[in-house]
Amino acid sequence: MADPPARRSLLRVLGPGLVTGAADDDPSGIATYSQVGAQFGYGLAWILLFSYPLMAVIQEVSARIGCVTGAGIAQNLRRHFPPWLLRGVVLALLVANTANLGADLGAMGAAVQLLAGGPILAYTAGFAVLCVLLEIFVSYARYAAILKYLSISLFAYVAVVFAVDVPWRAALAGTFLPHFDFSTEQAEALVAVLGTTISPYLFFWQASQEVEEQLRRTVKPLHVAPAEAGAELARVRVDTWVGMGYSNLISLFIVFAAAATLHAHGVTDIQSSAQAAEALRPIAGVVTFAVFACGIIGTGLLAVPVLAGSGAYALCETFGWVEGLDRKLREARAFYATIAAATLVGLGLNFLGVDPIRALYWSAVLNGLLAAPLMAIMMVIARDPDIMGEFTLSPRMTVAGWVATVAMAAASLVFLIL
Repeated sequence: MADPPARRSLLRVLGPGLVTGAADDDPSGIATYSQVGAQFGYGLAWILLFSYPLMAVIQEVSARIGCVTGAGIAQNLRRHFPPWLLRGVVLALLVANTANLGADLGAMGAAVQLLAGGPILAYTAGFAVLCVLLEIFVSYARYAAILKYLSISLFAYVAVVFAVDVPWRAALAGTFLPHFDFSTEQAEALVAVLGTTISPYLFFWQASQEVEEQLRRTVKPLHVAPAEAGAELARVRVDTWVGMGYSNLISLFIVFAAAATLHAHGVTDIQSSAQAAEALRPIAGVVTFAVFACGIIGTGLLAVPVLAGSGAYALCETFGWVEGLDRKLREARAFYATIAAATLVGLGLNFLGVDPIRALYWSAVLNGLLAAPLMAIMMVIARDPDIMGEFTLSPRMTVAGWVATVAMAAASLVFLIL
């Protein structure tokens, strides 16, 4: 039997959950959190505290589905739900991911231009090619380690906060004393943050990564090897809650950084992560600006493969194709072709002059429409003893999961009304 997480180093326990959480703070997310801090100061920082348990519980549900059934979300949809539902979900996921990919690649290219000058499109294309080559030609074990260590790049935003003058009493009050005036602007900010932190591609990615981890460690799915369940489910819980906590803590620091610099100096309209970095230069200094810009590049290198990979897992599971980052190119041609195609189409959006803000808007619309129904489907799967065997969700997790689902549905409804 595997050692329980308490006997392992924390770094060894952390894996899919940490990478998933860190990927959630992609350049598009950085733009959202920067806008919240720039527009409202510290007033809406509490949203990150509120969203943490909602995000963590639904990610734990997706991870449990993967490690109990030995199959990703799309494969479980294929086994237990009508084909039209599966294909509709996967199509929406691919479209939203591709738009998000394009925006993130463009943000990375813009960040390099801010730091070094030169052509944005050349840098953007370079990042696209680099991400595809790493996913195809680097072994899964090494690539998983690369993604794990890239998560360290998020500490750039912690450094930014401690490099500027933050009024900590106001920052902590905004975090722990919720205030909401039900204005259209604050409602939009709430929906934007929830839509950024709770995204369908994260569900697909973490579930499929749990399956990859089982294959790599030659561990059987828990419904086949229930004796392993205690240690594995404990590992999943620690990994997920730490990973999502890390993600939300960094998001909070980005809000603090924007509030202490941009909002404090009257800059209240930020539409991209690169614009947030550029606005910091005259206010917080060259070093702070450079650290912020480098963080955009690091998080982009982490998020782009996750966006492309989650779509590839979903598509291959839909059609029963061989998939997995642990496979060689000749074994999983369709899987790697999907990764390459999604990344290159996202790159193409930049060359076509598609407005990245509009692309992100429609990506958010699709994610918002898809997230709540998908969360409901995941809850049905996780509560079904025919699928999960003896590892169905506990009553406490069931309540928490449905609360997260209802909250996301309400946020999506507000988004559509606005």
